[in-house]
Amino acid sequence: MTATRRIEQAEWDALAARGRFEAKRNQGLLIAFLVTVSLPVMLPYFWMFTISVSAKTGGVESIVLWKSSAILVPTIVGIGLVNAFVEDRMRRLYAAAAILVAAAMAIIVSIGDQLHLGNYVFLHNSNFVQDLEGRRQATTESQFPSVWLAFGNSLMLAGAQTVLVLFVSTLAGYYLSRFQFAGRQAFLQSLLILHAFPAMTLIIPIFLLMYWSGMLDTLTGVLLVVTTLELPFAIFIMKGFFDAVPWDIEMSALTDGASRRQAFLMVVLPQVKVGLLAVGVFAFIKGFEEYVFVRTLLFDKQNWVMSLYIFWVSDDIMGVDYGIVAAVAVFYVIPSVLLYLFCQKYLVQMNIGGIKG
Repeated sequence: MTATRRIEQAEWDALAARGRFEAKRNQGLLIAFLVTVSLPVMLPYFWMFTISVSAKTGGVESIVLWKSSAILVPTIVGIGLVNAFVEDRMRRLYAAAAILVAAAMAIIVSIGDQLHLGNYVFLHNSNFVQDLEGRRQATTESQFPSVWLAFGNSLMLAGAQTVLVLFVSTLAGYYLSRFQFAGRQAFLQSLLILHAFPAMTLIIPIFLLMYWSGMLDTLTGVLLVVTTLELPFAIFIMKGFFDAVPWDIEMSALTDGASRRQAFLMVVLPQVKVGLLAVGVFAFIKGFEEYVFVRTLLFDKQNWVMSLYIFWVSDDIMGVDYGIVAAVAVFYVIPSVLLYLFCQKYLVQMNIGGIKG
């Protein structure tokens, strides 16, 4: 009897060991696949950062990019393997930290003497064009406004758009989800149709509308345009989240004596906070990266946003300085990266029509 139990226990142990091996193998293959497909996306951003801290006036040395890439790829693969095969959390952190330290030391040894921060001169000197080698003959027309002015305009445009989109899409999504009215179905279909239209087709009518209304070359005009174009998608998303909130929850609050406004603010809204956060993040990113309409509707340098700033830096009349352009690009993407890092936990919980998990 005892021998039989030992044989059964050995079979169970072997089965469990095989299951763990297959799980780790599948996880390793998945990580290898994700690393492979993400490299074409990550490499341009890594090269952008490398150029910003290594390029000098006159061009980019490609050997620096290849050396840094030869360090980056093994680093990503190593961290992926550690995450796949090390179960203890602290050991995983220590191993990842050791890999990052080794990668940093390899970068310092291989290309450390070529790294510098000279391309970030635009952060404290708006007249940096005249200081660049070979461009001292630049005229005042080639000078740029302060990058902090463009950065502030971008933040103001993106922030105001986020507030407007959240306010209107939340109320509209709730109304469409909870109330029946004539033309409701046609209104929902029109939202999809409006979102499907290419925004480029509206440039000329919007330009004329801004000109006749006196809002051409104003941030307010651009704000109204980009907010209006973003609203159909945001309303549709918020309606899906409100549809996922059971009517019984709201009815219970009304039965307990809450008014319709109190039930909406104190019971329903907390249930759709993931949707609010997701719509807010996407609206902010959309406003912060907007280029087509700011390029068409804004002319005065005092109204430049970051997308216009980087366009004119790359289109400098005295020629392209790749190091400066890459440094401006790194500065430009920092808010978007920070926003995704702080909100990624909530964004991955979003799907069309409700909350996952």
